[in-house]
Amino acid sequence: MKTFENVFDKAAIGLSFLCVAHCLLLPIALSIFPLLFLMPLQDELFHKLLVLAVLPISVIGLTLGCKKHKRWQVLAWGATGLTIIMLTALFGHDLVGELGEKVFTLIGSLVIAWGHVQNFRSCRSHDCH
Repeated sequence: MKTFENVFDKAAIGLSFLCVAHCLLLPIALSIFPLLFLMPLQDELFHKLLVLAVLPISVIGLTLGCKKHKRWQVLAWGATGLTIIMLTALFGHDLVGELGEKVFTLIGSLVIAWGHVQNFRSCRSHDCH
């Protein structure tokens, strides 16, 4: 049976991997299809909007799950990843450059996804329904 928390975990995992795909595949796509340069995917606004989508979904999903299974280190994983991507979206380009921004965004996205995978597994093993 699907629980409310599982929906948030799966959505957050999906958004995290969308972020990873965006960071890894966009440079390849841009070199193959120069017209993609005209699209707003490379814009800083896109990154900030993606963070705004990930933030509430992750916070809700992880908090609801942790209240039930009491594995608070799961929330720590998520909070660490969220902090990384928020700081990177806000200051990354200026502080670490374009490559550093991509690296930190990838790391943050993977850390968030790991937190949600752990949350999902904990909810399944602790019968959080």
